[in-house]
Order: sequence, then structure tokens, then C-alpha cells
Amino acid sequence: MLKSRKELDAELGGAARAWLDEALAEAAHDAARTTTASGTPHPEASPYASPPWELRYAAAGRHCGRENADSVRSLLLVEARAPLSSVTRLYEQGAAAERRAVLLILHRLDLGDTALPLVEDALRANDTRLVAAAVGPYAADHLDPHAWRHAVLKCLFTEVPVAAVARLDDRARGDAELARMLRDFADERTAAGRAVPEDLRTVLALTAPADGGAHRATPTAAPAAPAPTEES
Repeated sequence: MLKSRKELDAELGGAARAWLDEALAEAAHDAARTTTASGTPHPEASPYASPPWELRYAAAGRHCGRENADSVRSLLLVEARAPLSSVTRLYEQGAAAERRAVLLILHRLDLGDTALPLVEDALRANDTRLVAAAVGPYAADHLDPHAWRHAVLKCLFTEVPVAAVARLDDRARGDAELARMLRDFADERTAAGRAVPEDLRTVLALTAPADGGAHRATPTAAPAAPAPTEES
């Protein structure tokens, strides 16, 4: 859960609050410098130059505590009205924690679907922290149905709780193709003698047709294969 500025101020010590004040002021200054009054990028703004607040972004955990780093980084991105160039640079050059913070706040940066490559990259990773962050509100708004279904399966495969998937109820409702993919995944798990995740049943129930029709029951687990004999 990301903390607000007010919540951070209540938790941070004096030195950390002063650092955060300076960092946010730098971010706001950069936003004003690089944006015209009409809200479009300033013609002198370079998509390649790294503004000072980006250095603050990387140092957030050191100055404000690792437990507050996501929240501080998110505030910086919003205050800077971070353009795609900054968001991409921070994601591609950052450690996993810095990438996660980018993914968590994408839906508040007014980037349209231009940041989808970052979400797609995170969904190809096996870092469950990135996968969980990638299926937030931005993915719910911008991933096409095919990519979104595979994102749900990625969560099941990596054991990321489907509670992390934003707007799961809305997007899964009546999705027959997602139901088919879930049943196939369950069948594969059962054939391999592995348990079917409870979260799979949760999502499968959400895909039920609006008319109340029932899906084929999901297998639970296959019996263990017999041990080979000396004759086999």
C-alpha cells in the first residue's frame, strides 16, 4: 500500500522529511521547466538528459527507509509528471525495487498505453514482486484481452495471489477464453500430479457466463503414479 505525503511526514524523522522536501521540489521544478503552459513537452526538454530528481529516486530507500521507498518514489514520479523517457530510463536502469515503484504508479502518470512495454517486460520476469506490481490498474486499463489473460495465468504459475490483479472481477466476467485457458492449465497440473491452485478456482468462478451457465468442473489432483517395478 502506497503512503500519502501526509502519512510519510508523520513517520519520517526531520532529516528524512527535509530530504523528501528537497526531492519533491526538484521534481516539481523539472515538471515546470519541461512542460509548457498547454501541458505539452517544452521544445528545449531533452528526452535523454537525467534530471536531478531521478538521482533522488534511486536514493529513496537510503534516505527515507526501505519500507517507505515505494511511496517516496511514487510521489517523485507524480510530482515530476514523469514523461515516458524518464519512466523508461528509471525502469531499465533500476534495481528490482526501483522497477516495482515505476509499475505501481504508472496509472497516475497520464502516459496512455505508451508504457505497456514496461509491463510486458515485468510479466516476462520470474520476480514475483514485479509480476504483482505489473498487474495493477495500468495493466487493467491497457492490456489487450489476450495479454491480460496470460498475465492472470502468469500470476497462477508464479503463485502471485490473484488479489493483486486490478479489476479482476470486471475483466474476467463472462470470459469464455480465459475459462478455457484456466481449465487447460488445471488439466496440465492434474496430469502432472500437482495440486490445482485455489486461486484458479476463484478466477474460474468469475468467468461464469452472465446467464448462470456452469463451466466444466476443475480437476483437483491426479493420483500419484505407481512406482516402477523391476520388470518395467
